Amino acid sequence: MIASVRGPVLSLTSAAAVIECGGVGLSVTLTPGARDGLRQGEPATVLTHLVVREDSLTLYGFADAAERDVFVTVQSTSGVGPKLALAMVSTLGADGLTKAVASEDITALTKVPGIGRKGAQKLVLSLSGKLGSMGAGRAGLPGGAASSIAAQVEAALVQLGFSAQVAGEAVAAASGEPGAPEEVAGLLRAALRRLRASQ
Repeated sequence: MIASVRGPVLSLTSAAAVIECGGVGLSVTLTPGARDGLRQGEPATVLTHLVVREDSLTLYGFADAAERDVFVTVQSTSGVGPKLALAMVSTLGADGLTKAVASEDITALTKVPGIGRKGAQKLVLSLSGKLGSMGAGRAGLPGGAASSIAAQVEAALVQLGFSAQVAGEAVAAASGEPGAPEEVAGLLRAALRRLRASQ
């Protein structure tokens, strides 16, 4: 997983940047908050999340860890891909989206392009408790780090074809094991072992 990129900004548009890292120019799709902090020709550090698809590798960039965590978490909802997740974070911000889900603010959620009332209601049901508990974390890890790791593993399992519910249950179970892994790769392996054992 590419968690961040650092280097000079080679080019900049309203929604993306090319950042040079070790002689390679990486294209990063950005939230407005991340975009506002960049200047062409100047060095930059951007927190990122890599989305892997059969036909593409897309790197998304965020202003802070909260934006990235929310982006990863909302993709655990059926029907929410990276483009819609980015629109949600870009429109409402990490705090605004978390508050909208927690307060069941359907009107706020429908401000996101591509989300109607039924979609907003589904999001509230699917994300209830997930965004609100992002600060709680796992034992032994800071809250933000724990939620980010768990959310990344859940998103990876969904990309592998598991339902959001099954992925969430597997990650929760693997996280609760004594000596549970404290990094994405280790937790993903532990969750996959549990899923294989249950089949």
